[in-house]
Amino acid sequence: MSMMVGVETAACCIPYRRLSLPVIRGGRNDAAAPERAVAWFDEDSITMAVEAARQCLAYAQWPDIDGLILASTSSPYDEKQGASIVARALNLPSHVSTMDVAQSLRAGTTAIQYAVAAVKSGEMKRVLVLASDERAVAPGSPGEIDLGDGAVALLIGADDVKLALSGSRSTNNEMMDVWRRSGDRYLHSWEDRFIKKHGYQHVLVSAVREFCESYRCEVKDFSRVCLYAPDPRSHKTAVSELNVAKECVQDPFFGRVGNIGVGAALLQLVAAFESLNVGDRILLASYGDGADVLAFELVSAPPSHATVPRALERRKPVLRYQDFLSAKGLQHSEYADADYQGISATVQYRNAKENLGLVGQRCKSCDTHQFPRGRVCGQCGEKDSWEEVCYSRDFARLLTYTKDAFFPAPEPPTLAGIVEVERHSVDGGKSRGPRMHIQVAECEKDALRCGMQLKFVFRCIHRAGKRPNYFWKCVPIDERESQAV
Repeated sequence: MSMMVGVETAACCIPYRRLSLPVIRGGRNDAAAPERAVAWFDEDSITMAVEAARQCLAYAQWPDIDGLILASTSSPYDEKQGASIVARALNLPSHVSTMDVAQSLRAGTTAIQYAVAAVKSGEMKRVLVLASDERAVAPGSPGEIDLGDGAVALLIGADDVKLALSGSRSTNNEMMDVWRRSGDRYLHSWEDRFIKKHGYQHVLVSAVREFCESYRCEVKDFSRVCLYAPDPRSHKTAVSELNVAKECVQDPFFGRVGNIGVGAALLQLVAAFESLNVGDRILLASYGDGADVLAFELVSAPPSHATVPRALERRKPVLRYQDFLSAKGLQHSEYADADYQGISATVQYRNAKENLGLVGQRCKSCDTHQFPRGRVCGQCGEKDSWEEVCYSRDFARLLTYTKDAFFPAPEPPTLAGIVEVERHSVDGGKSRGPRMHIQVAECEKDALRCGMQLKFVFRCIHRAGKRPNYFWKCVPIDERESQAV
C-alpha cells in the first residue's frame, strides 16, 4: 500500500490594500467596482510568504518541519536565497533544508511535486511550500488590470493529511509568451491573441486532457476545477474548452485579487479546500512554459478556519493611482536613490535573530524579558544568565504612540509607538513581555489609541543599499483574533 501524502494545512496572504480598476484608468473609486490586491511599500514576495506561512502554521501548532520551498518569479534578489530569509523570520532551526524555485509560473506546483517526492522517499517528514509573487508591468499597460499580489502556504506531509495528492502530470512547452530578462523591472509580452491561443489555451487544455486519459477519469469527475489563467477571458475560454460544469468552476479571483502569479492556481486550491466536503475531488492546472496538472481528494474534514474569505474581507481601498505608484516606487524623483550600503554586514549578521526572528531573551534569575538582547539584566543586574525567547507569535498592547508627518511614506503620517508584548501560554495564562519601539501599519491615524491590541507582522523597514532590509511592525488584530486574546 503506497503512502498517502498531501496537504496537512493551508493558508493564504492577500495584501490589505486594494486598487480599484477604474482608478487605474483615471476614474473614481467605487466600492462595487472590480479591484486587485496590491502589496504596499513595505511588502514584497518575502514578507507575503512569511505571513502566509505564519497563518498556515498557526493552525498546525507549529509542527516540526524538515524543508521549506519558496516559489516566486519576483524575489527581491537574483543571487540570494529568499527561502533562507523566510526560515529565519519563522525562527526555524538551521537544519531545515531551504530551496528557491523560480523563473516559471509553474514554480508553485513544481514545488508541491518536489515536496511530495521528498516526503514519499522518507527524506523529509514535512515540507512547507510557499508560493508568493509581486509581479510588475509598466504603468498604463494592458496587463496592469489583471495582475495581483499575494501568497499561499501549503504544509505537505503524511501524518495528518487532509487533502491527498492522487495524481499528477507535467508537460513542457517552449514559447516566448511572457518573460522578464535579468535586470528588467517589468514583464514583457507580445502577440497577445496568438500567445494566449497557441500557448496558454492549447497547452493547458491539452495537459488536462492528457492527464484524464492517463488516469482514466473525466473532468466531470471532480467537484472543483482550479485553472490558472492570465486574465478572465482566457479563463472563461479554458473552462468552455474543457466543458467544466458551472458549479464546479473555482473562482479565479479576478476583480477581487487578480492573477497572483505562481500562487494563482494554488489560491484557488486553498479556497476549494476550505469549502468542500470529505470525498470531494479537486483538479488543478497551472501554466508556464508548459503545464502541471494535479488531482487531490479531500480525505479528512477541512479546517474549521477559512483564511481566504477572511483575507478577502480585510481590505482598504487605494483612493488615488498616484498613491499606488508611490508605494510601488514607480514615480520619477528629482534625485536618484542613494546606493550606500547602510548597516554593515557584521551588524546585520550579529542582529539577525532579533531583526528577522524577533528573538529576545528572558532572565533566568528574575524572569524579566528584554529586547533587544544584552548581557546584563536591567531588572536584577544578573549577567549572562539568559534564555532566548521568540516574540513574533505573541500579541502586543500599545502604550503610547506618535504620528510622524515628516518620515517619508506613501500615506503619511507614519505611525509608531511603544508596545508591551503580551505572552499567552497553552493553558490560557498571560504574562508580560518586553517593551519595544515599533511602527504600526494598516491602521488609520484616527483609530490609533493607547491600550489597543496588536499583532506582529514581518515587513520591509527600509531599502538602504537598494535592497530590502526586514524587521517587524504591528497591525491591529481583528475581532476573531481579539476573542482569543
